[in-house]
Amino acid sequence: MPMYEYRCTSCDHQFEMRQKFSDPPASECPQCGEAVEKMISSTAFSLKGDGWFNTGYCPKTESPKPAACSGCACSGA
Repeated sequence: MPMYEYRCTSCDHQFEMRQKFSDPPASECPQCGEAVEKMISSTAFSLKGDGWFNTGYCPKTESPKPAACSGCACSGA
């Protein structure tokens, strides 16, 4: 479930809520009960596993390697 950040329009209290996509957005501040607005924040994004870069794009046995492969796990080192 995604995490959403909210800020109170009255007391400026900021809080996070873990909500389903189908849940309605929060409407009141847990501290003062006034209206809140949803904040736009950066997301935590992580690619896990082999993925397309290591298995499909970055050749393991051919030389020379693309510049994008220097220093990555697929460089054969």
